[in-house]
Amino acid sequence: MGAAQSVARGTQVFLRDVGHGLLEVSHNTFALVGFALVALLVFAAGRADLRASFESQALGWLQARHEARTEGTIEALAAFNEPDAILRATAADLKDLTKQQAAVAVWISRRYKVAPEPVSRLVKEAWTVGAKTNLEPTLILAIMAIESSFNPFAQSPVGAQGLMQVMTRVHDDKYEPFGGNHAAFDPVTNLRVGVRVLKECIARAGSIEGGLRFYVGAANLADDGGYAWKVLAEQAHLRAISGGGHVPVNAPLGSPPPVTAVANDPVEAPAAEPAADAVVRTSASHAPVGDKVALLN
Repeated sequence: MGAAQSVARGTQVFLRDVGHGLLEVSHNTFALVGFALVALLVFAAGRADLRASFESQALGWLQARHEARTEGTIEALAAFNEPDAILRATAADLKDLTKQQAAVAVWISRRYKVAPEPVSRLVKEAWTVGAKTNLEPTLILAIMAIESSFNPFAQSPVGAQGLMQVMTRVHDDKYEPFGGNHAAFDPVTNLRVGVRVLKECIARAGSIEGGLRFYVGAANLADDGGYAWKVLAEQAHLRAISGGGHVPVNAPLGSPPPVTAVANDPVEAPAAEPAADAVVRTSASHAPVGDKVALLN
């Protein structure tokens, strides 16, 4: 019995000594490795050629790893390169606008949270088309604001499309000079076609306010849901901005405008804001007050 205990104690002592020995050796080994690394780094720091070689090898390894992860992607995307794509972009530099136009473009950009470059192009186009058609550019821009909030891809439940929410299937003939109905989603084309429709509506009604009622499809209804009022109110805001005035960008839509009438409009602006429960079709998210299909039948 005593012999067995002696053997066991001896074995434990042996294993403990071996373990301590291995631990000491490993500590010394790690210390030697660390010392060797420090010495190597100090040596390499003094050799620009070695440092450059190491950096080159490291960069090559990183690039190889990156190419391995993106193999085929860069080549595939390169096939879609199109240097002429900028020619299709509906955008303009604010510096190319007059001071009056630039002020309107910046205000619209902030109010409707859209980029200033495409808005600048639309503002410039509104001024050009307005001068040719004898319409105030601020009226054109106000209609876009109320109709689509400057979303060129907006569509209403009854099929009115684009910035000015033109009924494409009703006015498809007006899109033929621009290549067909898909041009309804080209902002500049939609603006031009919308202005043509608006001019026809104004001529038919005899006034801007009446033309707006025709434009929204409410000519035969007792109430246009406040549509004309909202457009005229927003136009008044835009006119104030273009004249150097100040209008808060968070001014409520349809809030009383700073002026009571629109220039060249024989009809006075409404004297009071429409009822709170009036239905107004502002872009594709609201129900229409009238069916634009019957607009020019």
